[in-house]
Amino acid sequence: MRFDSGRRLTARGFLFDMDGTLVDSGAVVERVWGAWARTHGLDPVGLMPIAHGRRAIETIRMFATGAIDPEEEARKLEEAERHDLEGLLPVAGALELIVSLPPGSWALVTSADAALARSRLGACGLPVPRVFITAESVERGKPDPRCYQLGAEGLGLHPSDCIVFEDADAGLAAGRASGAQVVAVASTQSSEGLDRKGELWVPDLSGLRVRREGDLFQLYHL
Repeated sequence: MRFDSGRRLTARGFLFDMDGTLVDSGAVVERVWGAWARTHGLDPVGLMPIAHGRRAIETIRMFATGAIDPEEEARKLEEAERHDLEGLLPVAGALELIVSLPPGSWALVTSADAALARSRLGACGLPVPRVFITAESVERGKPDPRCYQLGAEGLGLHPSDCIVFEDADAGLAAGRASGAQVVAVASTQSSEGLDRKGELWVPDLSGLRVRREGDLFQLYHL
């Protein structure tokens, strides 16, 4: 269901995924992961939906053969992604939304490593928040909910007090499992597909506004 002007969500904090949610990195991800898949005789088309939203190490382990060292391949992939900034763009409305929020009210919760996250945020002119949950922060990545639990804890909140913004199935599952409210961004998935899955979704972050009411925030769409 599309999050339209007739809907309001109430929260005390906001937890944002990065790729596909704040940063449009689709061109880079497809270039780097597509090249990796072809090098190892894998089908990029089958790999990409799984890679979206997951830590590199976990995606590689799912596809690894005896000839692949997952840790070494993850290191190479992350380095390649850090140096490929061509085509990176902020998702529409991302900067306007996050700069409207008090600094201690939002966190980044990404499957990227810290260096890659800082590189992509910087390339898009987006700020790095105080609460910064990355691949190194957890033992198990999305769809495990621990990353979003840590993000909420960093804000001094319970996940149920937060709204998660996500695009990929793994991240949407992690957000729900944490107990947070979840809003999907229809960047790496179609709106029709999100409707079929029963997700509350927006096409991007433009038009979203936050109104403060005491220690609560009202999220609404113009």
